[in-house]
Amino acid sequence: MPVDVHAADEQSEHAVEVARWSRLAGSVLEAEGVTADAEVSLLFVDEATIAALNERFLGRSGPTDVLAFPIDDEDEPGGRTPDRGTPGPVSAEPEPEPPRLVGDVVICPAVATRNAADHGVDTDDEVALLVVHGILHLLGMDHEDDEEAERMERRERELLARFHRSA
Repeated sequence: MPVDVHAADEQSEHAVEVARWSRLAGSVLEAEGVTADAEVSLLFVDEATIAALNERFLGRSGPTDVLAFPIDDEDEPGGRTPDRGTPGPVSAEPEPEPPRLVGDVVICPAVATRNAADHGVDTDDEVALLVVHGILHLLGMDHEDDEEAERMERRERELLARFHRSA
């Protein structure tokens, strides 16, 4: 089963093409090797919401453009699981594996619009960059040092060139 991107527009200040950005996120995930049954959420929120998330999870005040919240996989199920290593009835059919929860990407279109003007690009290009940037964070990429930042920026450019206008 392919990657499932659950996208929602939870703000009303800026028009957002939810389906378009969902397709871009799915394409990036698949290009990065996430092809198994996996789920990602992509949320578009207002400045107050992203500012509250930024404060709560990063300890930074004010709104930001994008936040990524990876979900770590649990290797083994906790507690007892029916039909696993215990005597008694065993199902002939294996239980389906639950989808891998990759994480959540939260984008603020209001901040993206301001940043687009500052960067001399249109808002679509800025939002596309934020979608790709957020997905790469979910998959473990970062920009804490110069080498990591260059590697992440290079991959962003490659993915945007491949998928942005076709998404």
